[in-house]
Amino acid sequence: MRIMTIEDEGALRELIEYDLTKAGFQCLGLENANDALMAVEDWLPDLILLDLMLPGLQGLQFLEIIRKTHRTPVIVISARNSENDIIAALDRGADDYVTKPFTFNFLEAKIRAVTRRGQAGPATVVEAGGIRLDLTSHKVKVENQQLSLTQKEFELLSLFMRSPGQVFSRNQLLNAVWGYDNELISRTVDAHVATLRKKLAGRGRFIQTLPKIGYAWEVD
Repeated sequence: MRIMTIEDEGALRELIEYDLTKAGFQCLGLENANDALMAVEDWLPDLILLDLMLPGLQGLQFLEIIRKTHRTPVIVISARNSENDIIAALDRGADDYVTKPFTFNFLEAKIRAVTRRGQAGPATVVEAGGIRLDLTSHKVKVENQQLSLTQKEFELLSLFMRSPGQVFSRNQLLNAVWGYDNELISRTVDAHVATLRKKLAGRGRFIQTLPKIGYAWEVD
């Protein structure tokens, strides 16, 4: 597995690379996001560890750019630990968020968890209410018209369509899609559900809100 680390603090970057290599990963360490943008195309990492406070192009800017063309899993590693910082990173496409300081055992566990979530299963297509969701190609069509969804919107829709009638609390959705279980940042689920409903237009009604409980997928 190839892991790219984007961290401007040299000592920390070298320590992460040392531990990752010792654990059997292939590593590439970079001190800024500008170089990383070019390296992503050549080195093709399986996972990216991303600091937020970087010289030049900032971590969140890098996330926004890379998510336009790549679905490579990204784990943010940052000293910023406020709710707003975490929400901002998750909303821009981060798959997980680790606050500094951290142990390597904790980081490695996060890497394993993100890798499990991203592993492709057998080719599967789910269809309901005129919506066709391809789990392999990550494409969604409504009446043969392709929808443009973000990674998190796709994961939400996939979870709903594969579990019709099941009630999900906001924390369950947050944990399943973002890897977090924290009521303090569960409002990010509401924002993504609202956007997903809007993109589904009339079929957005299939995502039903259960007051004080969460959401469920019901095709009428």
